[in-house]
This record gives sequence, structure tokens and C-alpha cells, in this order.
Amino acid sequence: MAVIDDEVFAALVDSAGADFMPELIDSFLEDAPQGLAALEAAIAAGDAVGFRRAAHSLKSNGVTFGAHAFAEAARALEHTPLGELGDAATAQVQALAGLFDGVAAALRERRHA
Repeated sequence: MAVIDDEVFAALVDSAGADFMPELIDSFLEDAPQGLAALEAAIAAGDAVGFRRAAHSLKSNGVTFGAHAFAEAARALEHTPLGELGDAATAQVQALAGLFDGVAAALRERRHA
């Protein structure tokens, strides 16, 4: 499965416009690491609401770009209470960060194509 769904990405280009895509990509590439950091901070603070909010934002951005695996991993975090994740929360956020690395590389390629 591709990191970025070509059909979803093409639909985004059609709706947003090709001229706006570099800005959208850059925004995601800046915002997602902040979202990942917010997840880690929420774990450290035991902030279940902040954790869910950050996961939701990451999921939504992943869906927008057609990054299905990334979006699904973020959705799983969004819908699992932080208390239930327990010690696994950090590992799951690290796994999400690993998925982001692949998404970021694919988006950078598309940005410069």
C-alpha cells in the first residue's frame, strides 16, 4: 500500500489548486511534529483531553493528504483512552512518528515534483 493515496491526493490538488499545494504540504510538515510533541507532552502530563485532541488533528491531516496508515494509527490513538494505553502510549506515539517520517518523505517528493 502506498504511503499516500494517489486518488485522494489528486482530489486534494483539484480542490485546493496546484498553486496552493506547496503551502498545504509545508503547513502539514510543520504542524505534524508539533502534534506528535503534543501527544508526548499529554502522556507526560496525563492529559487525556489534550492527547485525544492532538491525535484527532493528526488523523484529520492524514486523511486530507491520503496518508491512510498514518491517519488510521492516529485514529486508534484518538479513540483509545489515554488511561487504557498505559505504558504502551509512548511506543504507539513513536510508531505514529515513524509513519509520519514516511508520509513526510512522500509529501516532500510530491512538493518538488
